[in-house]
Amino acid sequence: MLASRIALSAVLSVVLLGSAHPYDALRWRLVGPFRGGRTVAVTGVPSQPGVFYMAPTDGGIWKSTDYARTWMPVFDGARTGSIGALAVAPGNAQILYAGSGEGLRRPDLSVGDGVYRSGDGGKTWRHVGLPDAQQINGLAVDPRDPNRVFAAVMGHPYGANAQRGLYRSTDGGTTWHKVLGNDRDTGASSVVIDPNNPQVIYANLWASRNPPWRLADILQLYDRGGIFKSTDGGTTWTPLRGGLPKAMGRAGIAVSNADSRRVYAWVNTDGACGIYRSMDAGQSWTKVNGESRICGRGDDFSGIAVDPTDPQVVYVANTTTYRSTDGGKTWIGIKGAPGGDDYHTVWIDPGNHNVILLGSDQGATLSVNYGQTWSSWYNQPTAQFYHVITDDRFPYRIFGGQQESGSAEILSRSEDGSISDRDWHPIGAQEYAYIAPDPLHPSIIYGAGAGTVTRYDERTLQAQVVSPVYGGRFFVRGFRYNRTNPLIFNHIDKRTLYLGSNLVFASATGGASWRIISPDLTRAHPGVPVSLGAFSRASGASEQRGVVYSIGPSYVNGNVIWAGTDDGLVWVTRDRGGHWRNVTPPGLTAWSKITQIDPSHYSDATAYISVSRMRLDDMRPYIYRTHDGGAHWALITAGLPADAPVNAVREDPVRPGLLFAATERTVDVSLNDGASWEPLTQNLPATSVRDIVVHGDDLVAGTHGRSFWVLDDIAPLRANFNAQTTAFFKPATAYRLRRSNWPDTPLPPEEPAGQNPADGAVLDYYLASPASRVRIVIYDAAGTLVRSYDSNAAPVPVDPEITVPLYWVRPWTAPGTQAGMHRFLWDYRYADPAAVSHDYPISAIPHDTPRSPQGVLALPGRYTVKVIADGKSYVQQLTLRADPRIRLAPGALRAQFELAWRIARLMNRTARPAAANKRYAALNGRLAALLDVVEGADAAPTPQVRREVDALQRTIER
Repeated sequence: MLASRIALSAVLSVVLLGSAHPYDALRWRLVGPFRGGRTVAVTGVPSQPGVFYMAPTDGGIWKSTDYARTWMPVFDGARTGSIGALAVAPGNAQILYAGSGEGLRRPDLSVGDGVYRSGDGGKTWRHVGLPDAQQINGLAVDPRDPNRVFAAVMGHPYGANAQRGLYRSTDGGTTWHKVLGNDRDTGASSVVIDPNNPQVIYANLWASRNPPWRLADILQLYDRGGIFKSTDGGTTWTPLRGGLPKAMGRAGIAVSNADSRRVYAWVNTDGACGIYRSMDAGQSWTKVNGESRICGRGDDFSGIAVDPTDPQVVYVANTTTYRSTDGGKTWIGIKGAPGGDDYHTVWIDPGNHNVILLGSDQGATLSVNYGQTWSSWYNQPTAQFYHVITDDRFPYRIFGGQQESGSAEILSRSEDGSISDRDWHPIGAQEYAYIAPDPLHPSIIYGAGAGTVTRYDERTLQAQVVSPVYGGRFFVRGFRYNRTNPLIFNHIDKRTLYLGSNLVFASATGGASWRIISPDLTRAHPGVPVSLGAFSRASGASEQRGVVYSIGPSYVNGNVIWAGTDDGLVWVTRDRGGHWRNVTPPGLTAWSKITQIDPSHYSDATAYISVSRMRLDDMRPYIYRTHDGGAHWALITAGLPADAPVNAVREDPVRPGLLFAATERTVDVSLNDGASWEPLTQNLPATSVRDIVVHGDDLVAGTHGRSFWVLDDIAPLRANFNAQTTAFFKPATAYRLRRSNWPDTPLPPEEPAGQNPADGAVLDYYLASPASRVRIVIYDAAGTLVRSYDSNAAPVPVDPEITVPLYWVRPWTAPGTQAGMHRFLWDYRYADPAAVSHDYPISAIPHDTPRSPQGVLALPGRYTVKVIADGKSYVQQLTLRADPRIRLAPGALRAQFELAWRIARLMNRTARPAAANKRYAALNGRLAALLDVVEGADAAPTPQVRREVDALQRTIER
């Protein structure tokens, strides 16, 4: 977390490297919220107290060196962010292994691409095999040989594959050999090594498959599973039967450090579950507990651990984490909350049983006092969002339903300099909800998930259920719902709200009443896909169970509505639902999920659809385009990775043909209406991007593992670009806002916070070849010089007697001269006045605090900006607007500006002789203080301030 905040803050004030694309200087900024997401893989480092690792299921790998106070991402350069297992070599704390693919049988899962290894404590990683594993649930490293490692591979979640089973490597991952499992349907879900005898290994085989339909169904072949033991280092295996169920699903296993004969297992069976204990190293077992609160939901949970010093003390992770002190017979909850935090993994320091690390649906949490108190998970920006949408307020808000936690509304820009927990709030919707802010009533926000629709009023903080039908989740009186239900307003009349079930509902009364405007739009007989293979017999009849998964009202014709189902159909109505026409692209088979429909902003006959066939074990990307109302479709995926299913596609509302795609890997962009694509990853970490929207000049991404991100000012993407020609792109409209209005002690760098947009006008230019000198010059409407920057200017040094740590200071920057794109910021101020002494404002942001006093704020208006490269000028007009939230009397800002400018001139006069005259130094300091007072807020100066300035001027002139 801390590294993320620092690195992103620094981006604001550096001139970024250029290259051959018009967008290479663009950078994503992390908005937040800092509320943890589902985390399965956690581990500590026994030989390094205070050092821990966690891996959110699609958020990469994070490291803490301060007992979970702050977390730093250490895996962002990898191609995947989905992690299911972590292991530190007991004999060498610098060696780590990561198994990618979260491994849980979840409807919102993402997959990985094998095993990674680090030899330097997580600083660098390399891929070491099993690329087709997709989901790796467990890793175990020999305590005496860090190159001997086992990987429990679940394989493809939606299809058979040969790489299922338990694998062993004896050369640090260079080569792998399957040692357990012999079919394409049965994977390994867990593996543990006896800490006292590394030749003894236990593992669980689990035969399971995700079907393409809704949440509750996980198909299992219990007769193929079980717990196995090897006593020769994993070469041969024996199934453990004595006392264990004959038919077995997922199982967690724990071996006591204090007594290797004591082994515990959390066992999930067909219709039952249990905690089993062996007193003889697995030869015989006794069921010691079968309570649902302890071992229920075994498909989701199987975390179990033994106290390293007392074999009678056992932990299990369920909706609550429980501890038993009598060998598993009775239990008491030690960490949990109403509603269920949902815990997955328990790690206990083998050298100190007071140190317990948990992986939960809320993130990672640590106790160092035997579970009495726990660290926060509100310091982890790893939220999993399904969708993203913005409203039209200023600054705009970003909304989404967060898996495992609820919902969130967060400011895109904070008045406090950075986006903290003061700037976001739940909005009463389901954790997997679509959010629909009311375009006519800004304080009203709707949410829909699992069949429940809510109406939230920000003025009262009340949430009311306004569902069309009440009574349950997923299936409500004949209507089918997925966990995430499309909910969206008509873009033209802005009153009608649409909701997707197996048909489409509409409400023009804010949810008080609903009407059905479509028949059932799903396939009557979708069938069971071939990818289920042997699991087809466990899937039930080929019944109708699809839902409407996406709704796209036209941006240009209020009568046109598009709809797509999760079982592979596309529909359109041109009379607001009176008649629907099936316009499914040819060849789109059942259970091809229409993840998003984006109608064109320019024609009611044009639409773009994204399709995911991941649930059919097909990882290829699919985006279709029609220009004739669905009569013909073109597949437009050239340039997209072959293993990147598409979650959303969006058309830019400003430049026709500019498209954005959210995939399981990153964000991609097309400049030619989908004819070709290229990544727009920039600094975005590897994660599943579930949705994107264009808001004004910004691109907003909702990730499923790394919270919300914004790509500010995409003007370069909208420009016509020739790599052979130097260009200065037209700047977006800028707003005269203050960097921060926080008047109290600043948040320390350890406090989690998202990043504000740049506090200035963004100036983008492209150099076709290196320049020896670049100048940026800004003039007001009268042609008067406002500010100039020069690449050859000497850097402004940091005061060697600075009174604060250097980590607060915004670095000095100059216009870039190398070939490629450059982004520079004008802080819409005149040059800094001459000051006898400088300081840093209390409204400080780590690595982004300018020294004060700063130059006078420019007035709203039109400015001419010149980029002069080796003497040749490139000119653009810039509009600077006032803060639209502030209402001032005519002339108030002009009066403020004139007084501030007068003070700045007086400062320049008093600074020159100040070195020889303490009186002038004192006057200069008083003037600097007055400049802060005058520009402290958008307001006309008070008469008292004017009198103070008059008095100081008379003193100076005498």
